[in-house]
Amino acid sequence: MKRQVIIGGAIVVISVASAAAYGIVQSRWFSAATPRSTARVEPAATAVASTPSTDAKAPTSRDSTQTSAAPGRPAEPMGPPMTLAPQPLTMAQAPAPQPQPAARPAAAPLQAAAPPSAPAPAAAKSAVPCANPNAMGVARVVEIDTAGGPGFGSQHFKTYDFLRDHEVVLTFDDGPWLNNTQAVLKALADQCLRATFFSIGKHATYYPEILKQVVAAGHTVGSHTWSHADLQAAVKKGGPDAAKDEIEKGVSAVRMMAGAPIAPFFRFPDLRHPPEMLTYLGQRNVASFSTDIDSWDFKIKKPDELTKSLMGKVMKLGKGIILMHDFQKATSIALPQILGQLQKNGFKVVHMVPRGTLTTIPQYDEAVLKENKLPTMAGNKPADSVVRTISGEEDRP
Repeated sequence: MKRQVIIGGAIVVISVASAAAYGIVQSRWFSAATPRSTARVEPAATAVASTPSTDAKAPTSRDSTQTSAAPGRPAEPMGPPMTLAPQPLTMAQAPAPQPQPAARPAAAPLQAAAPPSAPAPAAAKSAVPCANPNAMGVARVVEIDTAGGPGFGSQHFKTYDFLRDHEVVLTFDDGPWLNNTQAVLKALADQCLRATFFSIGKHATYYPEILKQVVAAGHTVGSHTWSHADLQAAVKKGGPDAAKDEIEKGVSAVRMMAGAPIAPFFRFPDLRHPPEMLTYLGQRNVASFSTDIDSWDFKIKKPDELTKSLMGKVMKLGKGIILMHDFQKATSIALPQILGQLQKNGFKVVHMVPRGTLTTIPQYDEAVLKENKLPTMAGNKPADSVVRTISGEEDRP
C-alpha cells in the first residue's frame, strides 16, 4: 500500500512503513517538550553596589574582652569528608536586593529547516549606583535551592561545586560586632560587592542595628547558632535536643534582630558537623556551608600577614568559598587590601541568595524574647535616640 506525502511542495510516494517512520521523526523533531533539568547556573548581568555604612574606628583591645569569641579551628577537617546524597539544586540569576527565582521561558516549537536559534539576551543591567567606577562589582548571582539540606564547601561537602575558575564567594562569621562589621560593610560597599554573613544569635541581640545595616546593604544573612557552641560537644553532653536548641534559638534571634526574613543558610561553629544535626537541618530544608578556603583570621592578627596568607591559598586553589570573620578586627582592616588583591589577580565575586526564606519556630522566638527582656532594657532603640550630646562638640561624621 502506497501513500502520498507533500514535502516542500513536492509529492513523494512512500510506503506505509516509511510513513510510520516519518511520523516518529516528525513527532521528535517538532515536539515542544524539552527535557527537565535539576541544576542550572545562569550569570547575572548586573554588578550590584551596597549602601555604604558609617566608617568607624575598630577597637584597640577588643579581642581580649569579646564574648562568644570564635575558638580555634583545626587545620584539617574533623573526620573524613562527608558527601551528601545528590538532591535538586537550582542556582539561577536573581535581581537584588530581594531576588526572586528567574521564570523559565516557555519552549517554542523548533523549525526543521531554520538555522540554530540565537541565545536568549541577558537581563538588562540594574541601575544600582556605585561611587567607584573601577569597582569589582558582583559578577554573578546564584540562587540556592535548600530543599533537603544540601552542603557546600569542599572541606566537608563534595557534591555541589558551582563556582567557575577564578570565582569566589565571600562569607563572614560571628558578627555582628561593633566597628568591625561596619568596617567590613564599608569595604564591600566601596567595591560594590555583596557577601553572606553567618551571624551569631547572641551577638545579634547585642547589636541589632548593625545587623539591620547588613540587611539594608543587600547582603545575605544566615545563622551560626545562638552562642557559637560546639554542637558535637552539645550532642555528646545533652543529646540532639540540646544542639537543636542552640541552632533554633540562634535562627530566631538573628531573624528577630534583622527585622527581615533570613536565608535558610547555616554554618556549624568550628566546622564541626554532628551527623544528627545534618539530618535535622535537612528536614528543615536548611543548607549547610563549610568552606573551600579558610582565612584562619581568628589566628592571624596582623592585617598584612592575613592578606598574604589568604591570597596564597586563593591563588593555589583558583576559586572557592572564602571563610572570614566580621568579628575580627584584623579582617576588618585587611579586607580592602584583600579585595584589591582579588581584583588585581582577576578574581570575580559571586553572590549567593536563597530561593526561599527560613521560618522560625515560635517556642524559640519566645525564648529569645524572654532572654532579651531585662528590666533595664528600653527596647532596640538606636543609640542616638537614647543618648545625645547637649553640650560640647558633636561627633563629626
